[in-house]
Amino acid sequence: MKQLVIAEKPSVGRDIARVLKCDKRGNGFLYNDDYVVSWAVGHLVTLWEPEDYDPELKKWRRESLPILPDELKLKAIEATKDQLEILKKLIDSDKIDSLICATDSGREGELIFRYIYEITNCKKPFKRLWISSMTDQAINQGFAGLKDGSEYDKLYDSARCRSEADWLVGMNASRAFTLRYNALLSIGRVQTPTLAIIVARQQEIDAFDSRDYWELEADFGTYKGLWFDEKNNNDTKIFEKEKADEITKRVKGQNGIVSLVEQEEKKMPPPLLYDLTELQRDCNRKYGMSAQETLNIAQDLYEKRKLLTYPRTDSRHLSDDMIPQLSTIAKKLEQIDEYKDFAAYVTGLPKLPITKRIVDNTKISDHHAIIPTNGRLYVNGLSDKEFKVFDLVVRRFLSVFYPYYVYSTTKIVTDVGEDKFISRGTTVIDNGWKALEKADKEKKGKKDTEVVLPDLKQGDISPVKDVKSTKKKTKPPQPYNEATLLSAMENAGKFVEDEDLKEQLKESGLGTPATRAAIIERLIHVGYVKRDKKALVPTEKAIKLIAVCPPELKSAETTGKWEKGLSSIAKGKMDPERFMASIRRYVCFLVDNAEKAQTNVQFAAEGYGKGKKLKMPKNGLGICPHCGGIVLENSKGYYCNNWRNGCKFTIWKNALESHGVVIDKDFVTALLKDKKIENVKLTMPDTNQPAEADIMLKNDMGALEMGTVRRE
Repeated sequence: MKQLVIAEKPSVGRDIARVLKCDKRGNGFLYNDDYVVSWAVGHLVTLWEPEDYDPELKKWRRESLPILPDELKLKAIEATKDQLEILKKLIDSDKIDSLICATDSGREGELIFRYIYEITNCKKPFKRLWISSMTDQAINQGFAGLKDGSEYDKLYDSARCRSEADWLVGMNASRAFTLRYNALLSIGRVQTPTLAIIVARQQEIDAFDSRDYWELEADFGTYKGLWFDEKNNNDTKIFEKEKADEITKRVKGQNGIVSLVEQEEKKMPPPLLYDLTELQRDCNRKYGMSAQETLNIAQDLYEKRKLLTYPRTDSRHLSDDMIPQLSTIAKKLEQIDEYKDFAAYVTGLPKLPITKRIVDNTKISDHHAIIPTNGRLYVNGLSDKEFKVFDLVVRRFLSVFYPYYVYSTTKIVTDVGEDKFISRGTTVIDNGWKALEKADKEKKGKKDTEVVLPDLKQGDISPVKDVKSTKKKTKPPQPYNEATLLSAMENAGKFVEDEDLKEQLKESGLGTPATRAAIIERLIHVGYVKRDKKALVPTEKAIKLIAVCPPELKSAETTGKWEKGLSSIAKGKMDPERFMASIRRYVCFLVDNAEKAQTNVQFAAEGYGKGKKLKMPKNGLGICPHCGGIVLENSKGYYCNNWRNGCKFTIWKNALESHGVVIDKDFVTALLKDKKIENVKLTMPDTNQPAEADIMLKNDMGALEMGTVRRE
């Protein structure tokens, strides 16, 4: 008898098969005498659409809301149905006596496996492979310590509740508000509160009234000082030009007297290790990478390159069982030129300085922080961006074993008659962990600037050599970029007034590290947010949507409570049924609110069903024949922009690849317009003989049909 191992992706499945020495090949799987290794292709199973429960629900009608099935059912995703069939045959095989779940070790990975297990009606026992690295050593250790699948039942409960809650809220709220305002409005449990944060910031910016002000800098020869108002919170701004001119005239040529000299030595500990959100922030801030791009690269460095540990983590600490590996990882980094000296410092320590800032079991949920793996660290083949992500993780890993950054701050106040000027200086005493950052900056041609003040004492005389008046303007708040939005999503509690809830929300936020990037991309995809260089700017449609949404729908408080509830379910502290009951009540509230809402807000005319007229966007290729939405392009095919609301229209780019036909944008545009393209040139897949045929839309879901083939 054999065990069936199900991985999340083919590439991961092949790696596991190699480690398990499964060198025989089948249709969609690899095997040996003990194991059969197969894989999903991400999600193979999804929740039923409304029309699967009742064909009448395909039509968007107010009277059909809310849609609250007693039980949310599962179905195969059409595009990957073949792979699911392969898995079902393997699961049902008499040669398989048990399964091993080897999908990603997290909430979504658990959902992928359990949905497959459920839809195939599998009753066989299964174990769970839970690893944080894709190195051969980690895979072997993982198989040596397989856990019983039931130990992750609570994690699955949490994952399923998340999936069903998103379906119920998104499906009902999107239909309710779309029908109420006659505009296609995509609404989500997490995406709408996130959008509300972006819109609120934009409204602050739009309402900001910029004012002119002046700052005065006195030159005392060996140092300079900035004028400040001691009676007004030490503000340096002067809002009347006449006052600035008066002070300038008053102090020029006068003697200043040093009234205060303060020096303080400060120490800054190394930063914590990276979790995904912090890594995404730094990649956006330093290199302009989007959150999704950073996640994709980190995932490749984990799965394919075997250089980083599991990236979809919310922890910035390590577990105590990892302590023996840390010196070994540092020794391997010593073999890479860029880190040779820094790693040598770490390996040369008589004992690693392990503190609670590095190792703390209580701060770890599913996975530990992102660090380099304990495998063979080959970096020569990395792309520029791959190396940048890897480099950040390596420098952060090494820096936690370095001493504190120690510096001295100096504050000098110089009185010139009734006016006061402040000077601040910083002197580095010990670079400590910042040596790694300093070396990186120097490599890029950047320099740290120290401000060194002269050695002055209270009572010293400092003549004013010159006074410079600079006109400036008050600046509005900065629009969110991906780095600052990720922080806002992570720290949703700061948008909550209730102090008890604010404290509770420290453990959760809007979305999870694994989903926040996708939420940002989703807001851009549906036309609610645009990228303006690094800034994320809401569109007019987004601002109007937030204006008509009830507070509960756009509140970080509501979603934060749910994220905390999902976390509690995973920990076994909340009953899933209780959570879903609250979601169902909330859906009823949203539908009722949309129905009764009285507002003068008008959205631009849009269609959301057959017969509706739409304004075609620049990147639109035509009208979706299924729902009346807009057909757009992505890397693999052509899809309807109303997909989130249930439309499954898809034309795959490779649908006619075997016949040598390229399905490009012009092809799709013509097909959507006329439903048929005549006399398409093609080649016969078996003989390569040239031929031609008419290509037609077989149905309104995007399936293609070939007419009579005419051989040339």
